[in-house]
Amino acid sequence: MKKKKKKFNLESMSLVITQWIGSPTSIVVHTILFITIFGLHFFGVTFDQIMLILTTAVSLEAIYLALFIQMTVNRHSESLEDVEEDLDEIQHDVETVQTTVEGLEDEVDEISADIDDIQADEEEEVTQEQKINNTILTLTEEIKKLQKEISDLKKS
Repeated sequence: MKKKKKKFNLESMSLVITQWIGSPTSIVVHTILFITIFGLHFFGVTFDQIMLILTTAVSLEAIYLALFIQMTVNRHSESLEDVEEDLDEIQHDVETVQTTVEGLEDEVDEISADIDDIQADEEEEVTQEQKINNTILTLTEEIKKLQKEISDLKKS
């Protein structure tokens, strides 16, 4: 468990250093450092010694910067892999939803067809009911005529 904590702290530190190196403050600090190193000449340090110190310091810094940058690239690669996995899952979910929607569309089409059939049946029933009502009216009128004729016959 300590390894994870150290790893996390090292990663956090590398991230902070990488961000700081790319800041204006870093430019100012490096400039002051280089001026200070060249200022060592006034304290009796020879030019060859200054160049040796400067070359060594810059080489070490370049090595560490390359390592920090590679760590950042690795972290971004892992992050991109995670995003890619998430995208694959989202794509799968979208395909599932699309299939479900297509199924629902088919069901809606079937329901619409059923509704059309029911409406046609209702219209047919209404038409048949109207025919029956018309027939009943006609029969009622015929019965009334017959009753009148019977009544007339009885009177005569």
